[in-house]
Amino acid sequence: MAETIFSKIIRREIPADIVYETETVLAFRDINPQAPTHILIIPKIELATVMDVNGREHSKLLGDLFDAANEVAKKEKLEKNGFRLVINCGPDAGQDVYHLHIHLMGGRKFSWPAG
Repeated sequence: MAETIFSKIIRREIPADIVYETETVLAFRDINPQAPTHILIIPKIELATVMDVNGREHSKLLGDLFDAANEVAKKEKLEKNGFRLVINCGPDAGQDVYHLHIHLMGGRKFSWPAG
């Protein structure tokens, strides 16, 4: 996998507004927010897309990502009105950075269907 901007953020080579971190996960504010709260949650290992996730091998990591989403949502006080989690996979879905990431967005009402 080619190195991404997220790899550089993990190594602190590029600054980011980090809001949550564990040994396996990093969460930081999106620099181009699409909602009042827009945070990216990434694994600290490099997985390009959802297609690179193996349930048996990555089950704990997936749990860590969702635990991070819950903790960040609580810290951002989004649990009352809700929030949206989005994972884009591939160019037609809008994936720009090929390092698996979850968009946590909240602070406004979202419409459906998305996109």
